[in-house]
Amino acid sequence: MQIVFHAGAHNTDEDRIIKCLLKNRPDFNALGINVPPPGRYRKLMHQTLLAMSEAPPSPDARDILIETILEEEPCERMLLSNENFFCVPNMALRGAQFYDKGHERVDLLSQLFAEDEIEIFLGICNPATYLPAQFRRTKFDDFADMTFGADPRDLRWSDLVYRIRENNPNIALTVWCNEDTPLIWGQIIRELAGIDPNAKIKGGFDLISEIMSAEGMARFRAYLAEHTDMTEFQKRRVIAAFLDKFAREDMIEEELDLPGWTDALVDELTEIYDEDVFEISRIPGVNFIAP
Repeated sequence: MQIVFHAGAHNTDEDRIIKCLLKNRPDFNALGINVPPPGRYRKLMHQTLLAMSEAPPSPDARDILIETILEEEPCERMLLSNENFFCVPNMALRGAQFYDKGHERVDLLSQLFAEDEIEIFLGICNPATYLPAQFRRTKFDDFADMTFGADPRDLRWSDLVYRIRENNPNIALTVWCNEDTPLIWGQIIRELAGIDPNAKIKGGFDLISEIMSAEGMARFRAYLAEHTDMTEFQKRRVIAAFLDKFAREDMIEEELDLPGWTDALVDELTEIYDEDVFEISRIPGVNFIAP
């Protein structure tokens, strides 16, 4: 079986991906693709992986888990999503790095599903926006405690990607930038499902409808109706043009309200992030989705 895990990261998704996948569940089922409701597997997977950190899984653990998640719905490809797959927000920066145990979680998956094809999907985002958002959702009162003493300038997503690739070279890894998600949303959903790049899906414009004005969406849909032969690349250019004109400022502005969080620091972190993204795009074995 092909088993696909969308692993977050935190502050990039808010369950939009799983909601879109569930919209397409009937159509995907007809193609041998199953999208189980999250209630069937999130707690179960957490408990299973936690137990595996203490002892190896039993020989029938994989089959029991699959049967419980699928509830006798046969499939060839199963799609799972959980932003806490690597860890909960409080521990996301443990070890003064992004998800220091992330590669170990992937190791456990490879043990549990040894005979299956595993794929990991990961959205990342600018630390200048990730860190303030993460701080608001953790238990910490002091920012330095949340980062376990790390200087934000030293945090690199590429460190996590390298750890996953080096420890699990046979597991497919797909990465994209959350900042690009409105432009590549359709591709993310299709690649998760493993379907044709031009296949029709439900909810392909869900994300841009959240950040574009009602007038802009109406004009955008009218434009699409008049230009039905556009390629996906052309659609992205059109989306970018409409967002440039009709984006809702209240939906695209980020709260960067940490003490001492200056414009200069945000600019510096953004420059470091851009270089880090370029590094990730060049890592062998990584499928990097770019606009």
